[in-house]
Amino acid sequence: MTSYQADSENNELINDLNTDTTSINHVEVIENVIDALDENHSAMVNHSDDGAYLWKFKYGSVEVFVQLTGTTDQDTITVWSSVLKLPAKDEPTMMRYLLQMNCSATLEARFGIIDNQVVVISMRTLEDLSPAEVSRIITIVASIADNNDEDLQSRFGEA
Repeated sequence: MTSYQADSENNELINDLNTDTTSINHVEVIENVIDALDENHSAMVNHSDDGAYLWKFKYGSVEVFVQLTGTTDQDTITVWSSVLKLPAKDEPTMMRYLLQMNCSATLEARFGIIDNQVVVISMRTLEDLSPAEVSRIITIVASIADNNDEDLQSRFGEA
């Protein structure tokens, strides 16, 4: 049986790789993505003393919110956008339609209900989250919300 010993060079390389994956500045990445998507320069940010951030920006016909609970691997990024206020017309048909879309058209996002509003939402922890994934999450939520809000409002708008 062959025995492999780790030398100090390999340990340093492994430590460097681990450091590189945890040193991503998620705040900066989020702000760059929002800056690229926000055509009206409407973005606003709120930063609390506990390290949380909340951004809001306009994308097409919707407002998009991005919440960062902190900057550790255990913290989360949540992106959401409201597309329809409730109560709605023909809610059973609407719910079926949204469930079908959740299965076929929302990628990493999904439709849900928050505070009597239908939203498009995506959430995940920061652990191993790359800048490309941050961009994708924000872009997917903004695009799905903007592409569906007017249709949902015309079909199921307030009862």
